[in-house]
Amino acid sequence: MKSYIVGVGMTKFEKPESRDWQYWDMAKEAGQAALADAGIGYGQVQQVPVGYCFQPSTAGQRAAYELGLTGVPVYNVNNNCATGSTALMTARQLVEGGIADCVLALGFEKMKRGALGGATDGGARGGAAEDLGKTSPVARHYGVMAARHGFDMTPPTAQIFGNAAREHMERYGTTEEQLAAVAAKNHRHSADNPNAQFRDVYTVEEVLAAKEIHRPLTKLQCSPTSDGAAAAVVVSERFLVQHGLHGRAVEIAAQAMTTDTGESFASGSCIDVVGRPMSAAAARQVYERSGLGIEDVDVIELHDCFSVNELLTYEALGMCGEGKSGELVSSGGTTYGGRWVVNPSGGLISKGHPLGATGLAQVAELTWQLRGEAGARQVAGARVALAHNIGLGGAAVVTLLRHP
Repeated sequence: MKSYIVGVGMTKFEKPESRDWQYWDMAKEAGQAALADAGIGYGQVQQVPVGYCFQPSTAGQRAAYELGLTGVPVYNVNNNCATGSTALMTARQLVEGGIADCVLALGFEKMKRGALGGATDGGARGGAAEDLGKTSPVARHYGVMAARHGFDMTPPTAQIFGNAAREHMERYGTTEEQLAAVAAKNHRHSADNPNAQFRDVYTVEEVLAAKEIHRPLTKLQCSPTSDGAAAAVVVSERFLVQHGLHGRAVEIAAQAMTTDTGESFASGSCIDVVGRPMSAAAARQVYERSGLGIEDVDVIELHDCFSVNELLTYEALGMCGEGKSGELVSSGGTTYGGRWVVNPSGGLISKGHPLGATGLAQVAELTWQLRGEAGARQVAGARVALAHNIGLGGAAVVTLLRHP
């Protein structure tokens, strides 16, 4: 059974505490936008998976109740930074499994200012090394890092990705300029996105000159904490036909989630422990299930929580050979006029990263791209799109979309 996205919506992503709103306010805004985009009412929604990381249990109900008190099942989803795509995957499975014909996937986050960390909240905030060892679900991941690189007082997520960057530089000759080129590209793309948290444009030199967070990563190569919400309406083919929604529909051609295997930890490398093997495995499954390959893809939204993760994901998705991702970004192959346009929204680095909303915001951007509705960001002739969303702990979700 096929599934289709017929409506998407999102709020502007904003710096935490910059706007006087609650998480249910932002969820209502994104949810109503998605329903209006689809041209349906909340009364037609049969199930609601809701993703978030920082709010208490049943916050999903509190958010969904702002859209209507219809009594439908609401599922609370938390999968670290892959939460939004996990909510979407839940919606797709409900539809393709014949359980529901119309599902609203909703994701939101209201965060605190400051750097992401890695202690008691599943890799999201705070924490000394001893806390990570005692209570964190990502303790094993940080243990691999500590054994090879030690552990210091910089934010743990920046440490583990910064150390992955250093390993990539040492192993393949990747340069700091190539890492900075990822950030410069995504900041440049975000200038045309009214929903982006940041819209300033920076040169590679300005990215390199920014405050160092954990060598070689500077502040402009790190995704910020953000407030925001996003949503998608997923329907069956039967619902699509009954309601005449073909003109709004984008098909979910294939989707896969993978979690860590022994490969993540066996090498002792931060490149593996931050998820390149998971991402590669999810991509392979999606290509096999859809009959499409990376060569068929026109536009990509991928999880650039740090600039190095964009490079690692190029390799995981098969966009280039192992160790060749620095050359790919330097060649212009991942921006307008290149082979693919990657993160036309500005990505996590510049659009923002409210954890529960991120995966759904990626799909919103790609839906607009495939419909030809992305305005100044439009990728000409886009027909196939790929979303990649990853969370430490771990989960990698790859979603392949196509315009029917």
